[in-house]
Amino acid sequence: MNDFSTMPFEELLVEGGHGCDCGRRHATTVRDVAIGRGAIAGLADMLDRRGIKKPLVVCDPNTYAAAGERAIGLLRAAGRDCSLLMLRDRAPEPDEAALGQIAMGFDPSCDGILAVGSGVINDLCKMAALLSGRKAVILGTAPSMDGFASNSSSMLAGGVKTSIYNPCPEGILLDTDILRAAPARMLAAGLGDMLAKYISVLEWRLSHMIAGDYYCENIARLVRRSAEAVRSRAEGLSERDPDAIAEIAKGLVMSGITMSFAESSRPASGLEHYFSHVWDMRAVEAGKRPELHGLQVGVGVMLTLRVYDWIKGVKPDRARAEALMRGFDPAAWEAQVRRVFRGSSGGILEIEARTKKNDPAKHAARLEIILDRWGDIIDMISEELPPLHEVERLARIAGMPASPSEIGISAEDAVDAFRCARDIRDKYMSCNLLWDLGLLDDFADRLGDSLKG
Repeated sequence: MNDFSTMPFEELLVEGGHGCDCGRRHATTVRDVAIGRGAIAGLADMLDRRGIKKPLVVCDPNTYAAAGERAIGLLRAAGRDCSLLMLRDRAPEPDEAALGQIAMGFDPSCDGILAVGSGVINDLCKMAALLSGRKAVILGTAPSMDGFASNSSSMLAGGVKTSIYNPCPEGILLDTDILRAAPARMLAAGLGDMLAKYISVLEWRLSHMIAGDYYCENIARLVRRSAEAVRSRAEGLSERDPDAIAEIAKGLVMSGITMSFAESSRPASGLEHYFSHVWDMRAVEAGKRPELHGLQVGVGVMLTLRVYDWIKGVKPDRARAEALMRGFDPAAWEAQVRRVFRGSSGGILEIEARTKKNDPAKHAARLEIILDRWGDIIDMISEELPPLHEVERLARIAGMPASPSEIGISAEDAVDAFRCARDIRDKYMSCNLLWDLGLLDDFADRLGDSLKG
């Protein structure tokens, strides 16, 4: 089997992928990645390599100004035809309304999609490519999230944040001169999304041990490698150092590739992302605009690292865990879901009806593993996670928010997200571990006290 964990981009992207000791073959539909100063000059050539003769250029007013107008000018100067589809909102949401705008304005004479933007534009255009049968290329405008090369779109469907799996763009072009001109908060968002990878790998390992989920150590090594490279350059972010920005851009692309390899978001997201997902859903429910995903995730990283510091001091108590399971009140749980998720609660309740995470027999099986392997769990935490104070230091240097209050999230909303993160998908994380131990409510109270203190 090939050890692909140290390969550069070019070798990772080979058609047919890589065999692996985990028993799976790992591949991605990304074929072209260009990252560096002046990379936009190669846009027409990248489209040629991808067989796209007339792209539909999708952007919003902000990303049009950042790179869309220049991209269209370069294409036309090269004798290439294209159509422009500009979304009305300067900060669109990845929902049915925005996807409907693309569908209604779609030019069927276009044989491909050029997404100009980052998170939301990328997610929407992957969906549009899936539905239209076209290839897609992404011209990034900010190193703010890790979905460039992922095989899924993070969408709001019926008000519920969900991952919809689809082909990733065939080409990714990230010009560091464009990226470094992005607002400082978007640069900080990219750092937040990359710092999450330490937690995501840990929780992927935990889910494999406790819930029997699939895990691949070679993919995990790719994630760790990218996270460490970004961490080593993070201090240059506040100065808009091109090398620091390029490293974050590479890390974000690599993160997406690992998701494609694993055919899930497990290598790249854990509890820290679920803080963000719940806050997104709550904001939309209240008619407000959510904060940038990466900034919310960065705050979620700080909260999750704090929780893990507390977990290291836990002594599991079988009697307590079993007593709380016996006393579990489905009606009270449903009332909490309805209070937190309001209009989106129906979708959350459907997830539990399908996955049965609260089933006593499933709880009992997980608890046996937790009690038997507790020493290994603590060792994993120590192996995978950087010290909280070190991550906080990097966040401050880079100008990344480190607490919920800095992004307009109350202590109560942070605690609600922590309690209910386990409800929005069937994904085993630290909050699930604490629920299985009968400690989730205690830790939620402790988290709330720490945020109010």
